[in-house]
Amino acid sequence: MSLINEDLAATPAEARTWTTRHFAALWVGMAVCIPTYTLAAGLIDQGMSWSEALGCVALGNVIVLGPMLLNAHAGTRYGIPFPVFARASFGVLGANVPAVLRALVACGWFGIQTWLGGQALWQLLLALAPGAEGPLSSEAMKAALGIHPGELLGFAVFWAINLTFILRGTESIKFLEVYAAPFLIVVGLALLGWALVKADGFGPILSQPSKLTEPGSFLRVFAPGLTAMVGFWATLSLNIPDFTRYARSQKDQALGQALGLPGTMVLFSFIGVAVTSATPIIFGEVIWDPVKLLGRVGTPLATLVAMLSLSVATLSTNLAANVVSPANDFSNLAPSRISYRTGGIITAVVGALILPWKLIESSGGYIFTWLIGYSALLGPIGGIMIADYFVLRRRELVVEDLYRRNGLYEYKGGVNWLAMLALAIGVAVNLPGFLAEAIPSMRESIPAFWRTLYTYAWFVGFLLSGALHLAFQALAPSRTAPRLDPSH
Repeated sequence: MSLINEDLAATPAEARTWTTRHFAALWVGMAVCIPTYTLAAGLIDQGMSWSEALGCVALGNVIVLGPMLLNAHAGTRYGIPFPVFARASFGVLGANVPAVLRALVACGWFGIQTWLGGQALWQLLLALAPGAEGPLSSEAMKAALGIHPGELLGFAVFWAINLTFILRGTESIKFLEVYAAPFLIVVGLALLGWALVKADGFGPILSQPSKLTEPGSFLRVFAPGLTAMVGFWATLSLNIPDFTRYARSQKDQALGQALGLPGTMVLFSFIGVAVTSATPIIFGEVIWDPVKLLGRVGTPLATLVAMLSLSVATLSTNLAANVVSPANDFSNLAPSRISYRTGGIITAVVGALILPWKLIESSGGYIFTWLIGYSALLGPIGGIMIADYFVLRRRELVVEDLYRRNGLYEYKGGVNWLAMLALAIGVAVNLPGFLAEAIPSMRESIPAFWRTLYTYAWFVGFLLSGALHLAFQALAPSRTAPRLDPSH
């Protein structure tokens, strides 16, 4: 059975050309997107003041930067993508479990971002041809699927644009990120300046105090909010080797990520809060949705520029954050049959079939069910991989054995069942709390302890599974002792 193809093979030295600038631009391109713009909105909707919400966003992104940089190390040192790195801890075949879990989450995000990008195109069509709304509306379809024909048209067109870049490969993504990043920052600051001038200052949301004044009420919102903020990029904290495998050095990837991630997330979240605070003064109502807002900024030309900017922002995020990893992850299932492009096509198809607009219908569902829910899956994987690489293996991997059967990472039948057990336990402890949020009718039947534990899902899973992995592997030291690669 083949464990390698051109896309999964270790990146050769001559192809490792990404510098600090590339990684900073990558994060600007990924962080400047509609979900980031509205990220603080869910927390404010839950009762936080704007400053508390931004503080939560900032802290969550500083925290997730830690595992991001730790997992990035192996990608840079050995030139290997995430699913191949996972073979060291889960086995050459067992790595398919964390890879597919990560891929399915990415499919969900791909669908969400494609839906948001499609909404921008639909609003652009309405601005240019207002008469299109009537023929492309259907209440029956809206009731059945939650989407109008016109919205579906925008979704389909934006989906096709994403697919075009998928078929062109990863270099097209690098090109897009480098040139989109400065453009997107300028557009965001221009939007902030427009709101400041039009409203003659900022409005009620920035002056609104926290509603969480009762004892314990702040913690009840802050804890799940912080977990959700960490969960927002818990996806990339796993598969960041998919990008750092192209890094010129550890310094380039670490500095670039530190410069690009936390600052951009806080800045764009602030732009979202500040601009929204001005909307009641400008339009007489609060408008959190940037697609609806930009559809009302003025002339058709202004609307055209605004919607194209939103489309570029969404496209750059989608391709980098939600295509590269699942494409590699699906390829890892059958390297001889599934290429990067085929994996990307699978991602696009699954992302459309899950009806992504239903995942973000409410702030509560978005935070408590989607963001925290998948962080309960990904936290344990990250804990196991980091504990395995830094504690058990002391950062030493035998690259050849990652690509062959019966090598150091064969374990039993290609699967490290002890790592699987640690993963299962880390996920299982958060399952009752997830069910309480996902199925409201079950909430009262689930003890408060499990519901509270779930608000810390990523942290609980990360720490518990990482500790269990170290304890379980201590029972079988001969299987985990690294054989040093003389080339490193």
